[in-house]
Amino acid sequence: MKRFVLLFLLAAALPVRAELRVFACEPEWAALAKELGGDKVSAYSATHALQDPHRIEARPSLIARARSAQLVACTGADLEAGWLPPVLRESGNAAVQPGRPGYFEAAQFVVRLEIPLKLDRAEGDVHAAGNPHIQLDPRNLLAVAGPLAKRLGELDAANAAHYAARQQAFAERMRAAIARWEKEAAPLRGMRVIAQHKSFSYLFHWLGLVEAGTLEPKPGIEPGSAHLAQLLTQAKAQQARLIVRTPYDSPRPGEWLAERSGIPLATLPFTVGGSERAQDLFGLFDDTLAKLKGAP
Repeated sequence: MKRFVLLFLLAAALPVRAELRVFACEPEWAALAKELGGDKVSAYSATHALQDPHRIEARPSLIARARSAQLVACTGADLEAGWLPPVLRESGNAAVQPGRPGYFEAAQFVVRLEIPLKLDRAEGDVHAAGNPHIQLDPRNLLAVAGPLAKRLGELDAANAAHYAARQQAFAERMRAAIARWEKEAAPLRGMRVIAQHKSFSYLFHWLGLVEAGTLEPKPGIEPGSAHLAQLLTQAKAQQARLIVRTPYDSPRPGEWLAERSGIPLATLPFTVGGSERAQDLFGLFDDTLAKLKGAP
């Protein structure tokens, strides 16, 4: 009995294992941080799959999370420009401000699509740094994983080898999955799709799908009846086979077009947590391809 009590007291006296605290702006980066960090990382996502990451309030709860974070990992490319700066400013956490080691932007490590030649607010919510929805090409996740693992190792030098090993294992799994997904999706190449927003550009580019139009007349602008009527004619002329939206998009425009055109409407998960099946980065693409392959 005395020995048991002594062992209990000794265990209680040991320091609690500290996890590297990651504040991720979007679920995909929280998921990637966990893939790379395992039990060495505690990852919190400031947004979830049912929220538009462009339009988030700088809530006190987010500020509190950023205050205690050791790494802020976000997309960048102006995606969080409306809410992240005040969160970081009010957090008072000097270690995670832009330009410091505790701040990480994933978009810096990929080739971005749709970079505008000129900026004009009349064209809607155009991102100067290009389309920020980089997570829907899994090759981009591979490109980001290496630098992110390196950054984790710099912030937590004692576990640098752990992050490097997990990054290598993740890369091997992801490359094998990409080969499988591309083989499964080969029959979809050239399929014409109507998107609600420019949310799926990287997915389309990766799989060779053709964007036959968008429900939004311009990025971030709600469609009116005249635009939808024009799009109905366009969708039929281009023989579009599918309409796609994210879980946070309003279903009404897509339902209107689907009802009148006979083209099915699919809600793609868009990010981790966007569907029951998309609970990690691999499930995200498994479910996305399953929904795309379900198109007639």
